[in-house]
Amino acid sequence: MARPLRVTFIAGTRPNFVKVAPLIEAARQVPDMVPLLVHTGQHYDERMSDQLFTDLGMPAPDIHLRVGSANHAVQTALIMTAFDASLDAHPVDMVVVVGDVNSTLACTLVAVKRGIPVAHVEAGLRSGDRSMPEEINRIVTDSISDYLFTTETAAGDALRAEGIRSERIFFVGNVMIDSLLKHREVARARTGPRALAGLEPKTYALCTLHRPSNVDTLESATRTLSAVSELAARLPVVLPLHPRSTSQFQQFGLLDALKSKAQVMPPLGYLDFLSMLDHATLVLTDSGGIQEEATVLGVPCLTFRENTERPITITEGTNRLVGLDPANVARAVDDLLHGPAAVAKRPALWDGHAAQRIVAILDTVGRAPITR
Repeated sequence: MARPLRVTFIAGTRPNFVKVAPLIEAARQVPDMVPLLVHTGQHYDERMSDQLFTDLGMPAPDIHLRVGSANHAVQTALIMTAFDASLDAHPVDMVVVVGDVNSTLACTLVAVKRGIPVAHVEAGLRSGDRSMPEEINRIVTDSISDYLFTTETAAGDALRAEGIRSERIFFVGNVMIDSLLKHREVARARTGPRALAGLEPKTYALCTLHRPSNVDTLESATRTLSAVSELAARLPVVLPLHPRSTSQFQQFGLLDALKSKAQVMPPLGYLDFLSMLDHATLVLTDSGGIQEEATVLGVPCLTFRENTERPITITEGTNRLVGLDPANVARAVDDLLHGPAAVAKRPALWDGHAAQRIVAILDTVGRAPITR
């Protein structure tokens, strides 16, 4: 009988849990693999966390580090300190990180310095914009991880261009889409938020805007308000607003103006948001994950950014970069509403089985010596 393989999965934010959920489920099906879920607490709203775990059918975290909110340096340091201590109490054979948040980078640094193999899920994504903290997290995490799991072929190309050896790179598909496909039918049947907003399917635009570049200064928040206004002139807008974004708009005296243009509501649970997205006419967003989800759902996506780390959502999916000029939003919405419907295809291996492929590889490489 093979020795137990102890694998720790790291999650710190809501999108992380959407990615980790299918990995935990797949790991539990492998004989002699012992999965451990660590919640760093980077997103720390207990009510929202409880709802997310219920929606995803996830087990409660085995370890909760409860680091909370802080600036990037302090938060990264707190996660490193807490995770390092947790490894003393709970030794593991491998650490799996997902995405590009501070938890991803912090736990990778701790594990690598302890000589513990690290696997990065969603590796190789690049926006080319190093002013984004997430881009730095991606580059550093990939450069020191032992195994890199990619969602699209361009990500593998980016890793090889950075000197990563091909034998460390595995094209496996997209675990976020695993969760979407598993829960889509249940989500489609949910009508609560849409009924609350008084909207029929395919009669509204969904909007999510939260990145610091869009909400952290008076200039950027004003520009974002103008973009929402252009959208609202053409379609009713539903805007689940992150608490941090709410605080920023309030601080700049723009919250009431935003509410006059859109139906602003608190953040939605995973299933409720998926339902709203699936039934939307289009989505305006600055979220990377939503670009991917919209692609699989066939919902036109306008990305309010100058770049994207998910180019396949443009070349094969429903995504269109509109930059940061609100006038571009107006033109893009008019094109979508009055032009021919774009035909998108689902990217390769976005089939709901990425987690099984990843866990099968972990079960093999996790039992072999690593060479760095």
